[in-house]
Amino acid sequence: MAFRRRNKSYPFFSQEFLIQNHADIVFSLVICILIGLMFETTAKTAILFIQPQYNISTMSTDGEVSLYLYGWKDCATVVFYLCITIILHAVVQEYVLDKVNRRLHLSKSKNTKFNESGQLCVFYLVSSLWSLYVIATEGYLLRPSSLWENYPHVHLRFQVKFFYLTQLAYWFHALPELYFQKVRKEEIPRQLQYISLYLLHILAAYLLNLTRVGLVLLFLQYLSEMGFHLSRLFYFIDENQHKMFEMWSIGFVLTRMITLTLMFLAVGFGLARAENQTLDLEAGNFNTLPIRLLVLFVVCFTQSWLLWKFFRFQLSRTRELRLEQVARKRAATKQQMQRTLKRDSVGHHENGLIKAENGTSPRLKKIKTP
Repeated sequence: MAFRRRNKSYPFFSQEFLIQNHADIVFSLVICILIGLMFETTAKTAILFIQPQYNISTMSTDGEVSLYLYGWKDCATVVFYLCITIILHAVVQEYVLDKVNRRLHLSKSKNTKFNESGQLCVFYLVSSLWSLYVIATEGYLLRPSSLWENYPHVHLRFQVKFFYLTQLAYWFHALPELYFQKVRKEEIPRQLQYISLYLLHILAAYLLNLTRVGLVLLFLQYLSEMGFHLSRLFYFIDENQHKMFEMWSIGFVLTRMITLTLMFLAVGFGLARAENQTLDLEAGNFNTLPIRLLVLFVVCFTQSWLLWKFFRFQLSRTRELRLEQVARKRAATKQQMQRTLKRDSVGHHENGLIKAENGTSPRLKKIKTP
């Protein structure tokens, strides 16, 4: 299964060979794990990578329901779906983005940004729709108080746990993709920043049993980021498209405000009124004052940092637009002066008389005296 066209073959175990064939190598590992399900001796090990673990069965009004906890075995599941994500990344790059790039004929820097926005736009679209479906089916939209009531939310439904595992798999896969995609050194710090922030917030929500609040916040964040990368894709296709950026700017600020409001409502007021506020690792209760303050500080710091970067970018962009307007006015004035000089070059004034280029004065019409 070849995901990329091989224009040149490299020696085995070389760096170029690994980068060119990384999707095929990962695909072979996935096939080996799936083959392990066919044999009784390896099925128990292979199932750790494919199916979420720590499930328990409980009785409810709808009958027997399977709920899930989290533990160390989730690392194996994350690794498996990390491999799946690498394969899907290569498929989207090869069969969608590369074909579009050949038609647009973008520069190398724009091509890199186009690929980044294209990959993230697909991920944000799928994740935002998926998270909205989970929020609707779990009833968080109709009962917002369920985001903090009955904490700790230790028992997770399959779709909630699987959503968090795939989110962790995607953002962990983004780290080796920096190497596989040959990202430039000046771009690596910027990408490491947002990858680390996503991993920090998703892990904190998953391990501190704040999965319900985290699910809503991820939906808001993914929706906002999808608007940005979609606007950037349209800008690369047509550089005159700026209206989508203006719409995204309004949505970006609103998302930050809604995120802060929801965090203070759920963590600052909802969990603060809970009866049990003692640290209990076995029960999964992390509802203590220091942890609540730490969570609020991390979220507020992140949102404030994003707003600061946003307003700084807008100010710098406004200055650049002003400088461009001034430069355009100067260029227009210069062109107008050149046109005036060209008109005067046909005939120039000397001693109050218009003389042609050959020095002869044009004949003046005599005016009759009354």
